[in-house]
This record gives sequence, structure tokens and C-alpha cells, in this order.
Amino acid sequence: MNNVFLLLGSNLGDRKQSLQQAIMHIAYDIAPTIKISSVYETASWGKTDEPDYLNMVIELQTELSAEAVLEKILNIENVMGRTRDEKWGARIIDIDILYYNSDIIEKQGLHIPHPELHNRRFTLEPLDEIAPDYVHPGLNKTNRQLKKELKDDLVVKKL
Repeated sequence: MNNVFLLLGSNLGDRKQSLQQAIMHIAYDIAPTIKISSVYETASWGKTDEPDYLNMVIELQTELSAEAVLEKILNIENVMGRTRDEKWGARIIDIDILYYNSDIIEKQGLHIPHPELHNRRFTLEPLDEIAPDYVHPGLNKTNRQLKKELKDDLVVKKL
């Protein structure tokens, strides 16, 4: 079984409903969750004139390859109405692979661990909540250490 951490985010429509709908799709298409973080609200990152985001991290175990997980989450985003009009644009749902086991994968369109994971408070707050001792395979630091060293001062509120 492969241990996978996914970041879910939404800043359009009924954001909480979108996160719950994504979890249901993931459970059906990939695997049920084994851990779910709280939901966190964050100002838009990257493109700051967008609506606030709700974010959360889920952990699951699947027999699927990293490439298959990516294919499934892109399909889920599409089914839920995600459009990719501009980088960091508003979206009904965003699903990112944060970790896949302790693998380091660098392929066209697939970078694991997520290359910005260690720079983003909205990712590390929920990740630290459910997996504080999980070690980033490239940086050899736990999620808790990464959070403590974080320079991102974006306000992240637990709901």
C-alpha cells in the first residue's frame, strides 16, 4: 500500500461542500481517507485579489501508482468543474499530491513532494495537524520542523 497525502483547496461557491464532495470522489476513485485535518481558511496565495480559500489535508492508502493518483485527481477536478484559465486563479476545487510514500518523483507534470510544500503555511498547518512527525524525503525534516522554520506569514485560521 502506498501512503499518500493530498491538499484540498477551494475558493469558489460553497467551499465546504466542495471539499466534502472532493473527499467523496477521492474515496470512490482512489481510496478512503484514513486521516482528515481540520479545515483552514486562508487569504488567497500567489494571486492575492481572489476570494479566501478553505484548505485541508487528507491521508489515504492506495495501491495506485503516483501517476494513476494524479490522473484520478485531475479527473475529479474536471468532473467538479475546475477550469484552468490562469495560474493561481480562483477555483472550485484544487487537489495537490503533497507526499507519495517517501518517494521523490520528478517527471513532466508530476513533482513529489510538492515543490512548494515547505514554503506554504496553508499547507503545513493542516499537514502538521495530522502528520507532525512525517519526514519530508528531500529536506529530511519533519512537517513540524518545516512549519517552525516557515517564513510565510500568511494568516491561516482553523475553522
